[in-house]
Amino acid sequence: MRLFVTLVIGILTMGQFAHPVAAQSQPLRIEITDGVIEPMPFAVPDFVAETPGSNQVARDISRLIAADLNGTGLFREIPAKAHISSITNFGSPVQFADWKAVNAQALITGGVSVSGNQLEVKFRVYDVFAGTELGNGLRFKGTTDGWRRMGHKVADAVYSRITGEGGYFDSRVVYVAETGPKNNRKKRLAVMDYDGANLQYLTDSSSIVLAPRFSPTGDRVLYTSYETGFPQVYVLDVGSVRRKVLSNESGTMSFAPRFSPDGKSVVMSVTEGGNTDLYKMDIGSGKRQRLTSTPSIETAPSYSPDGSKIVFESDRSGTQQIYVMSAGGGEATRISFGKGRYGTPVWSPRGDLIAFTKQNKGRFHIGVMRTDGSEERLLTASFLDEGPTWSPNGRVIMFTRETRGAAGASSLYSVDVSGRNLKPVKTNGGGSDPSWSPLQ
Repeated sequence: MRLFVTLVIGILTMGQFAHPVAAQSQPLRIEITDGVIEPMPFAVPDFVAETPGSNQVARDISRLIAADLNGTGLFREIPAKAHISSITNFGSPVQFADWKAVNAQALITGGVSVSGNQLEVKFRVYDVFAGTELGNGLRFKGTTDGWRRMGHKVADAVYSRITGEGGYFDSRVVYVAETGPKNNRKKRLAVMDYDGANLQYLTDSSSIVLAPRFSPTGDRVLYTSYETGFPQVYVLDVGSVRRKVLSNESGTMSFAPRFSPDGKSVVMSVTEGGNTDLYKMDIGSGKRQRLTSTPSIETAPSYSPDGSKIVFESDRSGTQQIYVMSAGGGEATRISFGKGRYGTPVWSPRGDLIAFTKQNKGRFHIGVMRTDGSEERLLTASFLDEGPTWSPNGRVIMFTRETRGAAGASSLYSVDVSGRNLKPVKTNGGGSDPSWSPLQ
């Protein structure tokens, strides 16, 4: 009798879901390096509809899984028209010879049942050439409204079993949605699934909003608003859309906020008396601690995953560069030494890299470097690329790209950390300042 892990999944609500157990190490594996990777051929025949009325959702879930995997650039789906075998019963033995004949290295099968608004999805992943299953099957239960969530979770599990890395499909992105001409552009906060689905607006367009940043648990968002006429940092609850001003000191401006890894405090830039420094604020008490004290501009702070250090940008050397210091403040070390200006540094969730924006010779780049500044690599180049954010597994970077000219528009793009698979991110209209949530 085959063992399934049962997880209860409801309608898309931030932060309420558990995660599947980790997959066992298996022989079928994509080894991800910085070189060119030949995408792994895989097959996802339509999941079996096990109850009346479940045909469409079964097909939708299997198509979503295929889209998630194809979108990574690491996998290549073998289209259904090339299949010489089909899966009509989830429990029947797999005819591996039929899938070998079409060169499928991985096979994903599944079954879907619907009862009222209740949905159950189960799946298995096979190494076709070895003729074995990768790990144990999993079963997800929830509501029909949450079918996309289940599909993303299946894709995450498949991705993890084949690559050995965590997935990133069951995640969301908060960003600044933009509409209208460049000289009168309306901006409001929006949140969506990583692939552009389930769009929700969090603010109206009555005032300028900038730099939204997810909390470590994905249930809150920090951002900067100009609704009072000057920048102030707000914190917003994603579920209720209730918000409150976080920094409202008289005579100060606050901006570029970022949560600490434990979510209990915020680091941000504060301009007071004409000087801009970094401050840490305890969210519960509102108590502030000054972290830098220089005549330069210190901004765009980001914590290391363990919370021990902060990376930030500063012009203390005469040009915009990247520095690292202790999370408690003190002496900072410059880590950027290439030609040009560096800004908007963000620490990878893996802790091994820092992503940044670089401007040099009239071109903008998204790049990565080691935390000591070594091994700098530029991943993109365009008229204007800026504001990187990391996927939950540290494999993909999303950023803002703006086109040239008076009517230039901003949109979201993503790129693999190796510089491969550069592509636009689906949004409803223009977009900028993305921030990726953790896995949900």
